[in-house]
Amino acid sequence: MILELKSIDKSFGEKEVLKGVSFTAEGGRAFGLLGRNGAGKTTSIRILMNVFPADGGEVLIDGRPIDYDKIGIGYLPEERGLYPKKIIIDQLVYFAELKGMRAKDAVKAVDYWLGRLGMTEYRNKRLDTLSKGNQQKIQLITALAHDPDIVILDEPFSGLDPVNAMLLKDVVKEQIARGKIVLFSSHQMSYIEEFCDSIAIINAGKVAVSGDLHEIKRAYPRNKLVVSAANTDRIRAELGEICTAREDGTLLVRLASPDEKQTMMKRIVEICDVDEIKVLEPSLNDIFVEYAGAQI
Repeated sequence: MILELKSIDKSFGEKEVLKGVSFTAEGGRAFGLLGRNGAGKTTSIRILMNVFPADGGEVLIDGRPIDYDKIGIGYLPEERGLYPKKIIIDQLVYFAELKGMRAKDAVKAVDYWLGRLGMTEYRNKRLDTLSKGNQQKIQLITALAHDPDIVILDEPFSGLDPVNAMLLKDVVKEQIARGKIVLFSSHQMSYIEEFCDSIAIINAGKVAVSGDLHEIKRAYPRNKLVVSAANTDRIRAELGEICTAREDGTLLVRLASPDEKQTMMKRIVEICDVDEIKVLEPSLNDIFVEYAGAQI
Protein backbone atom coordinates (compact mmCIF):
# COMPACT_ATOMS: atom_id res chain seq x y z
CA MET A 1 0.00 0.00 0.00
CA ILE A 2 1.34 3.41 -1.01
CA LEU A 3 -0.01 6.68 0.37
CA GLU A 4 0.59 9.80 -1.67
CA LEU A 5 -0.13 13.43 -0.95
CA LYS A 6 0.12 15.10 -4.33
CA SER A 7 0.40 18.87 -4.87
CA ILE A 8 -1.70 19.77 -1.82
CA ASP A 9 -2.67 23.44 -1.47
CA LYS A 10 -4.53 24.93 1.48
CA SER A 11 -5.35 28.48 2.56
CA PHE A 12 -7.26 29.86 5.49
CA GLY A 13 -8.57 33.24 4.43
CA GLU A 14 -5.66 35.11 2.93
CA LYS A 15 -3.05 32.92 4.66
CA GLU A 16 -1.56 30.31 2.34
CA VAL A 17 -0.64 27.39 4.63
CA LEU A 18 0.28 24.63 2.16
CA LYS A 19 1.87 25.33 -1.21
CA GLY A 20 1.98 22.23 -3.39
CA VAL A 21 2.93 19.75 -0.65
CA SER A 22 3.79 16.30 -2.00
CA PHE A 23 5.21 13.23 -0.29
CA THR A 24 4.88 9.44 -0.42
CA ALA A 25 4.69 6.88 2.41
CA GLU A 26 4.74 3.11 1.95
CA GLY A 27 3.22 0.24 3.89
CA GLY A 28 5.71 -1.64 6.04
CA ARG A 29 7.90 1.44 6.41
CA ALA A 30 7.75 4.32 8.87
CA PHE A 31 7.59 7.86 7.51
CA GLY A 32 8.61 11.00 9.38
CA LEU A 33 6.79 14.27 8.72
CA LEU A 34 8.94 17.05 10.16
CA GLY A 35 8.87 20.81 10.41
CA ARG A 36 8.91 23.71 12.80
CA ASN A 37 5.76 24.83 14.58
CA GLY A 38 3.48 26.45 12.02
CA ALA A 39 5.22 24.89 9.03
CA GLY A 40 2.11 23.02 7.85
CA LYS A 41 2.49 19.52 9.37
CA THR A 42 -0.82 19.52 11.24
CA THR A 43 -2.72 20.91 8.27
CA SER A 44 -1.25 18.17 6.06
CA ILE A 45 -2.30 15.51 8.58
CA ARG A 46 -5.82 16.90 8.85
CA ILE A 47 -6.22 16.89 5.08
CA LEU A 48 -4.92 13.32 4.99
CA MET A 49 -7.50 12.37 7.63
CA ASN A 50 -10.31 14.16 5.74
CA VAL A 51 -10.94 16.56 8.64
CA PHE A 52 -11.23 19.25 5.99
CA PRO A 53 -10.57 19.27 2.24
CA ALA A 54 -7.58 20.63 0.40
CA ASP A 55 -8.02 23.59 -1.94
CA GLY A 56 -6.05 21.69 -4.54
CA GLY A 57 -4.22 18.41 -5.00
CA GLU A 58 -5.07 14.81 -4.14
CA VAL A 59 -4.67 12.18 -1.43
CA LEU A 60 -4.06 8.85 -3.15
CA ILE A 61 -3.78 5.20 -2.11
CA ASP A 62 -2.03 3.03 -4.69
CA GLY A 63 -2.57 5.73 -7.28
CA ARG A 64 -6.30 6.21 -6.70
CA PRO A 65 -8.21 8.75 -4.59
CA ILE A 66 -8.40 7.46 -1.02
CA ASP A 67 -11.71 5.83 -0.05
CA TYR A 68 -12.25 6.71 3.60
CA ASP A 69 -14.97 4.06 3.89
CA LYS A 70 -12.39 1.36 3.13
CA ILE A 71 -9.12 2.76 4.50
CA GLY A 72 -8.95 2.95 8.29
CA ILE A 73 -6.88 5.68 9.93
CA GLY A 74 -5.69 5.70 13.53
CA TYR A 75 -4.53 8.99 15.00
CA LEU A 76 -2.63 9.74 18.19
CA PRO A 77 -2.83 13.54 18.55
CA GLU A 78 -0.23 15.68 20.28
CA GLU A 79 -3.01 17.36 22.24
CA ARG A 80 -4.84 14.59 24.07
CA GLY A 81 -8.58 14.32 23.48
CA LEU A 82 -10.07 11.84 25.98
CA TYR A 83 -12.56 12.49 28.75
CA PRO A 84 -10.84 12.73 32.16
CA LYS A 85 -13.95 11.97 34.26
CA LYS A 86 -15.17 8.99 32.22
CA ILE A 87 -14.48 5.28 32.81
CA ILE A 88 -11.65 4.09 30.56
CA ILE A 89 -13.31 1.00 29.08
CA ASP A 90 -16.48 2.93 28.27
CA GLN A 91 -14.79 5.66 26.30
CA LEU A 92 -12.35 3.33 24.53
CA VAL A 93 -15.21 1.15 23.33
CA TYR A 94 -17.13 4.28 22.32
CA PHE A 95 -14.25 5.54 20.17
CA ALA A 96 -13.79 2.11 18.58
CA GLU A 97 -17.50 2.03 17.69
CA LEU A 98 -17.15 5.45 16.10
CA LYS A 99 -14.54 3.86 13.84
CA GLY A 100 -17.08 1.26 12.69
CA MET A 101 -16.53 -1.63 15.12
CA ARG A 102 -19.41 -3.60 16.61
CA ALA A 103 -19.65 -3.30 20.40
CA LYS A 104 -18.63 -6.91 21.06
CA ASP A 105 -15.61 -6.65 18.76
CA ALA A 106 -14.68 -3.28 20.23
CA VAL A 107 -14.63 -4.66 23.80
CA LYS A 108 -12.46 -7.58 22.68
CA ALA A 109 -10.00 -5.30 20.85
CA VAL A 110 -9.80 -2.80 23.70
CA ASP A 111 -9.20 -5.54 26.28
CA TYR A 112 -6.41 -6.93 24.10
CA TRP A 113 -4.68 -3.56 23.95
CA LEU A 114 -5.18 -2.89 27.66
CA GLY A 115 -3.38 -6.16 28.31
CA ARG A 116 -0.72 -5.52 25.67
CA LEU A 117 0.13 -2.17 27.24
CA GLY A 118 -0.08 -3.38 30.85
CA MET A 119 -3.18 -1.33 31.58
CA THR A 120 -5.80 -3.99 32.40
CA GLU A 121 -5.95 -3.00 36.08
CA TYR A 122 -7.17 0.47 35.06
CA ARG A 123 -9.97 -0.85 32.84
CA ASN A 124 -12.80 0.37 35.07
CA LYS A 125 -11.11 3.49 36.46
CA ARG A 126 -11.52 7.11 35.46
CA LEU A 127 -8.89 8.51 33.15
CA ASP A 128 -7.95 11.34 35.53
CA THR A 129 -6.74 8.80 38.12
CA LEU A 130 -3.87 7.78 35.83
CA SER A 131 -0.42 9.28 35.44
CA LYS A 132 0.38 11.34 32.34
CA GLY A 133 2.33 8.46 30.81
CA ASN A 134 -0.49 5.96 31.38
CA GLN A 135 -3.01 8.42 29.94
CA GLN A 136 -0.80 8.53 26.87
CA LYS A 137 -1.05 4.73 26.55
CA ILE A 138 -4.84 4.88 26.85
CA GLN A 139 -4.89 7.52 24.10
CA LEU A 140 -2.74 5.20 21.98
CA ILE A 141 -5.39 2.48 22.24
CA THR A 142 -7.90 4.79 20.54
CA ALA A 143 -5.53 4.93 17.57
CA LEU A 144 -5.00 1.16 17.34
CA ALA A 145 -8.09 -0.68 18.60
CA HIS A 146 -9.91 -0.59 15.25
CA ASP A 147 -6.87 -2.06 13.43
CA PRO A 148 -6.31 0.83 11.01
CA ASP A 149 -4.38 0.67 7.75
CA ILE A 150 -2.65 4.01 8.42
CA VAL A 151 -1.33 4.92 11.87
CA ILE A 152 -0.49 8.59 12.50
CA LEU A 153 1.51 9.31 15.65
CA ASP A 154 1.96 12.96 16.66
CA GLU A 155 4.62 13.30 19.39
CA PRO A 156 3.92 9.72 20.56
CA PHE A 157 6.73 9.54 23.13
CA SER A 158 5.73 12.69 25.00
CA GLY A 159 5.39 12.03 28.72
CA LEU A 160 6.63 8.43 28.57
CA ASP A 161 9.35 7.12 30.88
CA PRO A 162 12.08 4.91 29.33
CA VAL A 163 10.25 1.66 30.13
CA ASN A 164 6.99 2.79 28.55
CA ALA A 165 8.88 4.33 25.63
CA MET A 166 10.43 0.90 24.99
CA LEU A 167 6.96 -0.68 25.11
CA LEU A 168 5.66 1.84 22.59
CA LYS A 169 8.66 1.17 20.35
CA ASP A 170 7.76 -2.54 20.31
CA VAL A 171 4.14 -1.73 19.43
CA VAL A 172 5.21 0.57 16.59
CA LYS A 173 7.59 -2.05 15.21
CA GLU A 174 4.73 -4.59 15.25
CA GLN A 175 2.53 -2.23 13.25
CA ILE A 176 5.29 -1.68 10.68
CA ALA A 177 5.94 -5.44 10.44
CA ARG A 178 2.24 -5.96 9.65
CA GLY A 179 2.63 -3.79 6.56
CA LYS A 180 0.85 -0.71 7.84
CA ILE A 181 1.75 2.83 6.95
CA VAL A 182 3.11 4.45 10.11
CA LEU A 183 3.50 8.21 9.97
CA PHE A 184 5.42 10.01 12.70
CA SER A 185 5.29 13.71 13.45
CA SER A 186 7.72 14.70 16.18
CA HIS A 187 10.45 17.09 17.25
CA GLN A 188 12.32 14.24 18.97
CA MET A 189 14.77 13.53 16.17
CA SER A 190 16.32 10.49 17.83
CA TYR A 191 13.03 8.58 17.60
CA ILE A 192 12.41 9.63 14.02
CA GLU A 193 15.92 8.56 13.07
CA GLU A 194 15.46 5.22 14.83
CA PHE A 195 12.18 4.32 13.14
CA CYS A 196 11.76 6.17 9.89
CA ASP A 197 12.99 4.96 6.53
CA SER A 198 11.73 8.07 4.73
CA ILE A 199 11.07 11.67 5.73
CA ALA A 200 9.65 14.93 4.48
CA ILE A 201 10.62 18.26 6.01
CA ILE A 202 8.04 21.01 5.54
CA ASN A 203 9.17 24.61 5.77
CA ALA A 204 6.71 27.50 5.40
CA GLY A 205 4.13 25.34 3.65
CA LYS A 206 6.51 23.74 1.15
CA VAL A 207 8.39 20.44 1.17
CA ALA A 208 12.03 21.43 1.57
CA VAL A 209 13.38 17.88 1.24
CA SER A 210 11.84 14.41 1.08
CA GLY A 211 12.79 10.84 0.32
CA ASP A 212 14.73 7.92 1.74
CA LEU A 213 16.60 9.10 4.83
CA HIS A 214 19.67 6.98 4.09
CA GLU A 215 19.90 8.37 0.56
CA ILE A 216 19.47 11.94 1.84
CA LYS A 217 22.39 11.40 4.20
CA ARG A 218 24.57 9.85 1.52
CA ALA A 219 23.98 12.87 -0.72
CA TYR A 220 26.07 14.99 1.65
CA PRO A 221 29.83 15.29 0.97
CA ARG A 222 31.57 12.23 2.42
CA ASN A 223 34.81 14.02 3.21
CA LYS A 224 35.03 13.57 6.97
CA LEU A 225 36.01 10.54 9.02
CA VAL A 226 35.22 9.76 12.65
CA VAL A 227 37.88 7.75 14.46
CA SER A 228 37.57 5.98 17.80
CA ALA A 229 40.86 4.84 19.29
CA ALA A 230 42.60 4.55 22.65
CA ASN A 231 45.40 6.89 21.57
CA THR A 232 43.93 9.67 19.45
CA ASP A 233 46.83 11.95 20.42
CA ARG A 234 49.14 9.82 18.34
CA ILE A 235 46.88 10.18 15.32
CA ARG A 236 46.66 13.96 15.82
CA ALA A 237 50.45 14.22 16.06
CA GLU A 238 50.82 12.29 12.82
CA LEU A 239 48.09 13.94 10.78
CA GLY A 240 48.29 17.48 12.13
CA GLU A 241 45.69 20.19 11.65
CA ILE A 242 43.23 18.09 9.63
CA CYS A 243 42.29 16.41 12.95
CA THR A 244 39.91 17.79 15.57
CA ALA A 245 38.96 16.26 18.89
CA ARG A 246 35.20 15.82 19.43
CA GLU A 247 33.30 16.09 22.70
CA ASP A 248 32.62 12.35 22.83
CA GLY A 249 36.35 11.53 22.74
CA THR A 250 36.46 10.56 19.07
CA LEU A 251 38.53 12.28 16.42
CA LEU A 252 37.24 14.11 13.35
CA VAL A 253 39.51 13.88 10.29
CA ARG A 254 38.79 16.24 7.40
CA LEU A 255 39.72 15.07 3.91
CA ALA A 256 40.62 17.29 0.97
CA SER A 257 38.41 15.07 -1.18
CA PRO A 258 36.07 12.09 -0.61
CA ASP A 259 38.38 10.16 -2.95
CA GLU A 260 41.00 10.10 -0.16
CA LYS A 261 38.73 8.07 2.13
CA GLN A 262 40.22 4.60 1.64
CA THR A 263 43.82 5.80 1.61
CA MET A 264 43.34 7.82 4.81
CA MET A 265 41.58 4.95 6.57
CA LYS A 266 44.49 2.65 5.77
CA ARG A 267 46.99 5.26 6.97
CA ILE A 268 45.17 5.80 10.28
CA VAL A 269 44.99 2.05 10.97
CA GLU A 270 48.72 1.83 10.42
CA ILE A 271 49.40 4.63 12.93
CA CYS A 272 47.80 2.94 15.94
CA ASP A 273 45.20 0.45 17.13
CA VAL A 274 41.79 1.73 16.01
CA ASP A 275 38.48 0.65 17.56
CA GLU A 276 36.28 2.17 14.87
CA ILE A 277 36.60 4.34 11.80
CA LYS A 278 33.72 5.51 9.62
CA VAL A 279 32.52 8.26 7.32
CA LEU A 280 30.75 11.04 9.19
CA GLU A 281 27.15 11.36 8.05
CA PRO A 282 24.89 14.21 9.13
CA SER A 283 22.40 13.40 11.86
CA LEU A 284 18.72 13.96 11.24
CA ASN A 285 18.99 16.90 13.59
CA ASP A 286 21.66 18.42 11.31
CA ILE A 287 19.44 17.91 8.27
CA PHE A 288 16.42 19.37 10.04
CA VAL A 289 18.32 22.50 11.08
CA GLU A 290 19.58 22.99 7.54
CA TYR A 291 16.21 22.64 5.82
CA ALA A 292 13.87 24.02 8.50
CA GLY A 293 16.16 26.54 10.14
CA ALA A 294 15.30 29.38 7.79
CA GLN A 295 11.93 30.33 6.35
CA ILE A 296 11.76 29.67 2.61
